[in-house]
Amino acid sequence: MAILTRDNILKRVKAGELGFSPPLDSFELQDHAVDLRLGFTFLIPKRWHQTERGREALDISHFDKENQRHFDVVELEEKQYFDLLPSEYIIVSTLESLKVPNDLMGVLYPRSSTNRKGLSLDLTGIIDSGYKGQLTLPIRNNTHSQTVRLFPGERICQVVFETLDQKINPRKSKYHERDIADGISREKKKEVNLIIKGEIRKLKSDYAVI
Repeated sequence: MAILTRDNILKRVKAGELGFSPPLDSFELQDHAVDLRLGFTFLIPKRWHQTERGREALDISHFDKENQRHFDVVELEEKQYFDLLPSEYIIVSTLESLKVPNDLMGVLYPRSSTNRKGLSLDLTGIIDSGYKGQLTLPIRNNTHSQTVRLFPGERICQVVFETLDQKINPRKSKYHERDIADGISREKKKEVNLIIKGEIRKLKSDYAVI
């Protein structure tokens, strides 16, 4: 296996083999990885419900259509933010939808800036070759007294793309098709200001890669 570098990521994107929607901006493209942004959908797990047997704990071990009712869904709009309470656990979506060709796979990692905020982004996941759609990410606020404010559009994790030794025919699954740290550079401050203002479309147009 080989890890795709910046030039090869761009080459794949321009050829239409590797896809991101909305398109990548210059802040997201790293030397050998792509940062992904936080989306607008937040799922807050409920803890219990009442049944004929009484008060029962809810099982959220699998997220699918059957147990969507076990979550409160928060859909934010531009210029809104989400306060993640101390010790709170949620599931979020990425802003980008991905299209991965049959000869690549992706490996997800949390960004170090995400961890420094006290957030746990438990990513040991692989993005299968042939995958299409947004990603769902589990996030926990590990602090006991601090609320962490999340802004849709902020970079939350990164994906490294690795080549496979041969193309594969991906199996269909239910998952297919579906405050920033101080000391940042002037360019990064422009990015942060646009995110806090909720001007994601302006960010994408002003800093388009291709």
